[in-house]
Amino acid sequence: MERSALYRRALAPIVLFAGIIGILAAAAGLLFRLETPLSFSALWMGAAIVAIAGAFFIVRRQALKAGEPFWSPPTRRVAQTLLPPLTAGMVWGVLISLCDFTTVLPFLWAVFYGCALHSAGFFMSRSVRWFGWLYIILSTSILCFFIFINPANNISAHWFMGFFFGVLHLAYAAYLYLTEKGKNAA
Repeated sequence: MERSALYRRALAPIVLFAGIIGILAAAAGLLFRLETPLSFSALWMGAAIVAIAGAFFIVRRQALKAGEPFWSPPTRRVAQTLLPPLTAGMVWGVLISLCDFTTVLPFLWAVFYGCALHSAGFFMSRSVRWFGWLYIILSTSILCFFIFINPANNISAHWFMGFFFGVLHLAYAAYLYLTEKGKNAA
């Protein structure tokens, strides 16, 4: 998967899968009222593990189908750029969950995820960097709104997680599918 067009084509089903997982996790959290810090974090970290495992299998299947090596040097570079912000988000998520301050967690995770997307975007299509910026700007803007303008917020954090990791992924997947060029376009 050496060219950005191939990354773009590989990314669409992954983003679609991640969006579906995000919507399902948000629905489960709201339906079963998983509002305690431990249950909230366990649900969303479990959803992240499912999304990462699903992405792994989608990419592996695509590489086998195309007769390409799965762990190529460009794939390794992308994985190395994703690892620091995603690891930091996981560690901060565990720490914040232990301190019973989960209302800020969706925004923190969205910022770290946006940073991961932005850094990986240097090896992929330009839209990935813009998608990362969207996460960073939206999460900080919404958090500032609730801190400074509407501090009496009693909206479930699952709604924000569903928006960030479900709706935004589905919108980006639709964008990728609708704007995809022909198979041999670079």
